[in-house]
Amino acid sequence: MLSFDQNGTDADRPPLLIVHGLFGSARNWGVIAKRLSDSRRVITVDMRNHGTSPWAASHGYDDLAQDLAELIEALGAPVDIVGHSMGGKASMALTLLYPALVNRLVVADIAPVAYGHSQSHLIAAMRAIDLDTVEKRSDADAQLATTIPEPGVRAFLLQSLDVKDKRWRLNLDVLDAEMDRITGWDPIEAEAGHPTLFLAGGDSDYVQPDARAYTKQLFPNARFAKIPGVGHWLHAEKPREFEAAVRTYLNA
Repeated sequence: MLSFDQNGTDADRPPLLIVHGLFGSARNWGVIAKRLSDSRRVITVDMRNHGTSPWAASHGYDDLAQDLAELIEALGAPVDIVGHSMGGKASMALTLLYPALVNRLVVADIAPVAYGHSQSHLIAAMRAIDLDTVEKRSDADAQLATTIPEPGVRAFLLQSLDVKDKRWRLNLDVLDAEMDRITGWDPIEAEAGHPTLFLAGGDSDYVQPDARAYTKQLFPNARFAKIPGVGHWLHAEKPREFEAAVRTYLNA
């Protein structure tokens, strides 16, 4: 967990908790978190089986929601929350299961539906790296390039590689075994009236119009917006625009 608390922070505003997506970490959000901390405390968290958080044998959204609930209870107050992709689903589950712990919610480029695409091919690519031969990050990048042509995807994955200790800061075995649960969504019989913004990338296909009715059923006060010219990684592709959209919504 990383906490950003700048001078001049408004103590009357709830803390903001940022929840990363699959293969991510709290560190991925450091720049945005630091900018948003000019007016409130901002916390970024490593989810289970990621970063420096403990590894566990299961990785369902009920598990992730409980983890977040325990953290928020330890913080001592309801929070505003921003969740991207897997973190967005975890944040939605948290809000539905533990409504008293959430004030406002921003869900970045994900819907409460099951997706048909698996990310196990990325796990296979990470497993295929011969870590014994890796002396610097570029060595691992060269090996990944044989199966992952996109430089941005490789750079993102390599943020979770501990070159010095020659290990991934990801529980690849459990994430692979639990992939159907990660890409899926188990219906939750609840409704959350919290102010909620579903913020999508204009070029992304993760949030389809046919999911809107079910989303509004779960989150009747949901609003929908897009950032033009970006895909699924909207916060990385246009961080300033993403920050501005989140700030505007949470400050309204």
